[in-house]
Amino acid sequence: MIVTSQKPLDEILDFLSPYRAVLLAGCDGCTQPPRGIREARTLGQIIELASRLRGKELSVSTTTVAKQCDSYLALTSLEPQTKDVEAVLTLACGLGVQTIAEVLPDVPVFPAQNTLFIGAERRETATLEERCAACGDCILEFTGGICPIARCPKSLLNGPCGGSANGKCEVDPEKDCVWDLIIKRLEKLDRLSVLEEIRPPRNFWQVARPGRVSE
Repeated sequence: MIVTSQKPLDEILDFLSPYRAVLLAGCDGCTQPPRGIREARTLGQIIELASRLRGKELSVSTTTVAKQCDSYLALTSLEPQTKDVEAVLTLACGLGVQTIAEVLPDVPVFPAQNTLFIGAERRETATLEERCAACGDCILEFTGGICPIARCPKSLLNGPCGGSANGKCEVDPEKDCVWDLIIKRLEKLDRLSVLEEIRPPRNFWQVARPGRVSE
């Protein structure tokens, strides 16, 4: 199971503030606790009310996807519903957020959850590409839905290192530099200005994970 907790409401409202029509997508997949259509509708109502208290009218439509980390399901379920929305807010884990960002390249995608840790059933075969480090403080709203913590070998927070070249990673030249991907995506979405804010070094001791148990 992928264990998540909801981001603070003020944080969600802050990164949704430039938009007026938002699609809130629940995920019926492997998040714990469940984050399906019921949770999406409840959070959508709270966001609309809170935005009005801030003096802004925000329209939130809701839907759900069986598994947002399945790119085919994500595309076929969400793309038809994004015609009149300006952004997508997802209740999936970090992997789901990144999958939605890939299949909807022209729509800003934001996380409503912090992914805390991943508890997987061990099966002695398949190899997976890591996309989410379950670090407990999701920054995907600043990086275009692409995680530099998991996908950069140096977990850099403020842009590429001096060793990347021609869009390729210094550590593994066969792989794309994740910061090159982040910058290109933010440029396409006209959101490159979010990188002007310097992200401070991460204090991993502030992430409370006693025994890796979620209450």
